[in-house]
Amino acid sequence: MIRAFLKRGFRRFEKRYNYDVGYMHYVADASTSAGLRLAALPFYGQFSGPEQGQAVWAGASLGSTVEGDCGPCVQLVVDMCLEHGVPAGALAHCLAGRPEAAGDLGLGFRFAQAAIADDPALDSLRHEIETRFGKATLVAASFAASSGRVYPVLKRGLGFGQICSKVAVSDRMIEVQQP
Repeated sequence: MIRAFLKRGFRRFEKRYNYDVGYMHYVADASTSAGLRLAALPFYGQFSGPEQGQAVWAGASLGSTVEGDCGPCVQLVVDMCLEHGVPAGALAHCLAGRPEAAGDLGLGFRFAQAAIADDPALDSLRHEIETRFGKATLVAASFAASSGRVYPVLKRGLGFGQICSKVAVSDRMIEVQQP
């Protein structure tokens, strides 16, 4: 019964975002307990902090996912960002390798990529986020930076990873520039 409930939720997600959730079904079929944990995982990365820092959080989510994948997972994050009102132009700048032109979204994007790479720029980005937006936004950006890589790595580990592809931002196709 629980497995059926999980899979029904996965199918709704798949339909809403036109996203292949085959790996989610695989996990639930392998173990209901694992399926429940997978279903709970978004709660971690979806802590977005206060309203004024939403763009930073969205950018960190995108930056982390781009680092881990350049195809379907990135498309999903882009679609979710657009759904939440993130400007398409800022998303396009980040995907095309120009996050400094994307304002606060680009700040979050650069923060996530610096955190992942342990880049020396991380200290100044962290300081800027905390000074301008507060500790809760820094926490949200850190959650997003760490969680965006989970799904691409999980999918590859299970044999569901896909090749890189162009990403649609509104009506424009963009080739993702890897860091």
